[in-house]
Amino acid sequence: QPFALYATRRVHSVLDANAIFNVVNREHVPRRPVQLNESMPILDAAGEPTGICIETFTVPGKVALWLEDPNAERFGSVAEDTIGVAIRAEGSEARLFYLPGCADVPDSLKARFKPTDTVLFDGTTYTEHEMAEAGVGQKSASRMGHLVMSGPQGTIARLADVPLARRLFIHINNTNPVWLPDSEARREIARQGWDLAFDGMELTL
Repeated sequence: QPFALYATRRVHSVLDANAIFNVVNREHVPRRPVQLNESMPILDAAGEPTGICIETFTVPGKVALWLEDPNAERFGSVAEDTIGVAIRAEGSEARLFYLPGCADVPDSLKARFKPTDTVLFDGTTYTEHEMAEAGVGQKSASRMGHLVMSGPQGTIARLADVPLARRLFIHINNTNPVWLPDSEARREIARQGWDLAFDGMELTL
């Protein structure tokens, strides 16, 4: 099935350096770089317009686990390791922000959002140490490069003053109590105007 693979130059260099990724045949899957902070059309594998435009930008995050350098600052992470994507249909002003990995909410990120935007934001964990408390791992949310949902420094609080059309959590770990419909965590995110994305969800721009 032909499709186009868009990524930062940093990510393309990682793919080029590891032959295992050649299983994605370049004859059917052309690799195309994105230009950060610029709107660009998305073309299909044959170079035909899809009707979708994107703008990519760096966000605080962490290099992939298998690329970590334990002896380097921030484990060797560089800016293009983690990006956000603003997606819009041509002719529409409404945008969908896709941010499945994000370690902070700086003012520069908040300034990008408009009241007509929908945001899909990193919802990996509800609390900082829930994986250890659940007995499934020792890494904290921040060690993994994620921002927690709850608390005064969590996503809900950090985006509370930002008007948005819709706000949804995505990339939710199986330890996160929001998966339980009758949990206090689920009730709390609903009270704060958040919902959960789900497999098969369709959003119209």
